[in-house]
Amino acid sequence: MKTEFIKLYEENPDPRKISQIVQVLRKGGVIIYPTDTIYGMGCDIFNAKAIERIKQLKEIKSKRVDFSFICYDLSHISEYTKSLDTSTFKLMKKALPGPFTFILNASTKVPKMLHTSKKTIGIRVPDNNIPRDIVRELENPIITTSIHHDDEVLEYSTDPELIYEKYNGKVDLIIDGGYGNNVASTVVDCTEGEAEIVREGMGDLSDFI
Repeated sequence: MKTEFIKLYEENPDPRKISQIVQVLRKGGVIIYPTDTIYGMGCDIFNAKAIERIKQLKEIKSKRVDFSFICYDLSHISEYTKSLDTSTFKLMKKALPGPFTFILNASTKVPKMLHTSKKTIGIRVPDNNIPRDIVRELENPIITTSIHHDDEVLEYSTDPELIYEKYNGKVDLIIDGGYGNNVASTVVDCTEGEAEIVREGMGDLSDFI
């Protein structure tokens, strides 16, 4: 497999290249892309074979896999989550796009799609035009799971050139969107109604409460 390596600029992603990436996803491809925090690996949420490829690449065997969805905005999340209370929706509307992952109760659709026993799903709307433009043109979310570094000091891979060296021939396409951060998103559990921070990351939720 030849892995494509595409340069994109967050401020103004080239629409032709975005269309090229979307075609790869529609054909069941696995891609690596920048977000507003760390680089992620993903695929179309409706492609079971691509999801299985990601599980193999990440050496995930558990049925309780922690995948999140990248969405363009909040307009489609009702398809993948159970009804949100007003306070949770208002909080997400204020905080997103931004460096947060909101853990919500999944609709019955999600476990079937992911072949998982988990009843929750993470939702991300990153403050980065590259992944958002991709999912907007794809017209449905993509899976996101983080790219970890082999180094004991650096938890996440931040250099797209080094990511390419590691994953060349393993994924279909890698997007060079510049250096990524080495701090992941702040994870906020809203499954019980009250927002609870379960992992401190780049985002400061107190700005929105």
